[in-house]
Amino acid sequence: MSQTPAQISRRRVVVTGLGAVTPVGNTAVATWDALQAGRSGIGPLTRYDTTGCPVTIGGEVRNFDPAAPLPTPLYPRGAAGEPLTHAVSPKEVKRLGRFSHLGLVAAVEAYADSGLDGVRATISPERMGVNVGVAMGGLPEVVATQELWKTSGYRKISPFFIIQAAPNILAGQLAIALNLKGPNMSVASACATSGHALGESLRAIQRGDADVMIAGGAEAVITPIVIGAFAQMKALSTRNDAPEKASRPYDADRDGFVLGEGAVVFVLEELEHAQKRGARIYAELCGYGATADAHHISMLAPEAEGSQRSMRGALADAGVAPAQVGFVAAHATSTPGGDVEEAGAIASVFAEAKGSLHVSGVKSMTGHLLGAAGAMGAFSAVQAIKQGVISPTINLDHIEPACASLGLDFTANVAVKKHVDYALANSFGFGGTNASLVFGRI
Repeated sequence: MSQTPAQISRRRVVVTGLGAVTPVGNTAVATWDALQAGRSGIGPLTRYDTTGCPVTIGGEVRNFDPAAPLPTPLYPRGAAGEPLTHAVSPKEVKRLGRFSHLGLVAAVEAYADSGLDGVRATISPERMGVNVGVAMGGLPEVVATQELWKTSGYRKISPFFIIQAAPNILAGQLAIALNLKGPNMSVASACATSGHALGESLRAIQRGDADVMIAGGAEAVITPIVIGAFAQMKALSTRNDAPEKASRPYDADRDGFVLGEGAVVFVLEELEHAQKRGARIYAELCGYGATADAHHISMLAPEAEGSQRSMRGALADAGVAPAQVGFVAAHATSTPGGDVEEAGAIASVFAEAKGSLHVSGVKSMTGHLLGAAGAMGAFSAVQAIKQGVISPTINLDHIEPACASLGLDFTANVAVKKHVDYALANSFGFGGTNASLVFGRI
């Protein structure tokens, strides 16, 4: 008989650092300020000529300089070592892809936020690891290199192309920058990527492979071929004349999701390890559920049964009853079918607790960050616990009747102040892959 995670280890894991670079803010603080205020980060696409494409909007990260100096130098190799003055050095900008730029800046912010740098002399680098996932890798760099080869030949291909495009390079470069010699990996599970990265990092700490894991996700694939492909699937909103209104989970007038980009990264740490150094703790990561629908490559199973199992598994792993959960950060992409299916699954799992539950969809403001989406939802869950505020589902003006009939509170348009002891965050991806995370107050 196999052992459950709870039988394998009782090591508890907490969040001690947050970093974010998103369409609504270039830091974790700016991102959270925007989410509380219900500000949209969706606008006209600026990075390429959208002529001829039915979709001309997206959630771009704007005014972003990957080589900006850090506010304060960091010393991940100790006081006598070489200081880290940039998350991405000016020399490295051309060597790395945009997803790595975003991920490195968010991860270094999370590391600085955690306060670990001040006690690095007391921590073995071998006890600190990385799991920062990327769903699609360096597609902008692939496209640009293909075009360059076609017009100028092999000799113009950059020797750094593979480093720019390979998904695991972000995790590898982060380990080099911050002197992290423990487990190092990069999950790729579509839109559940960073949910799985956080969950698998929880497991790594629980089983004793590390005391600290830097975990989350990044994505940067706003390109003509990706926008065009999703448009061909009829998956994207075509509300080009009102981009800030385009992403509208649960609304009767929703017409598809909005593609975004960004990175959200957490520092996860074993509880006693964090307490001994006097760390500020945002929340505990108490439970993780991961399932497969085994049904369809791009649609949820009937009644979202795989999603239900994911949520129930995370609650069981945490030892938390549905009635104890005050907030669900839903996957909520703003697609006609997916929103209804997930909402039905949430209503089923929390059938006895709907009167005290809030649900919201952060993608209404950020768009869909693909590989960073799970961590983006987890960010809103953690902040709800720490700050006592649930971010809203904006653009929810006329609730879908099939959602309204479920009796859930979708936190329409305005943030809600609420004491939250436990929150659950969902992320689901193509291929029928599901991840659910339970966070708790500590």
